[in-house]
Amino acid sequence: MSTAMATGLDAAGDPIPTSAVLTASSKHIGASCLSENVAFLKCKQKDPNPEKCLEKGQQVTYLHQSCTKEMDAYVSCMYYNTNEFDLCRKEQQAFEKACPL
Repeated sequence: MSTAMATGLDAAGDPIPTSAVLTASSKHIGASCLSENVAFLKCKQKDPNPEKCLEKGQQVTYLHQSCTKEMDAYVSCMYYNTNEFDLCRKEQQAFEKACPL
């Protein structure tokens, strides 16, 4: 496994854009970012140009900034284990403790 995959970050220090990121943060995105996600989806319906909705999408990134270490560990585990929740419960618990819903 590469260093980037082990940390869950790319060379710039940003989260790796994989399904593991969405899978690991899905509960938080659904509960905490509902209005931001609705605004983003409405924006995308009006204009499919990705640049038009960047501001709306950026509003959802607070989660990684709030509990970076725990989220990176959870995402890395999910990525390494092909999104198998059962194999990442320890990391999930640490993440949910650091960033409660």
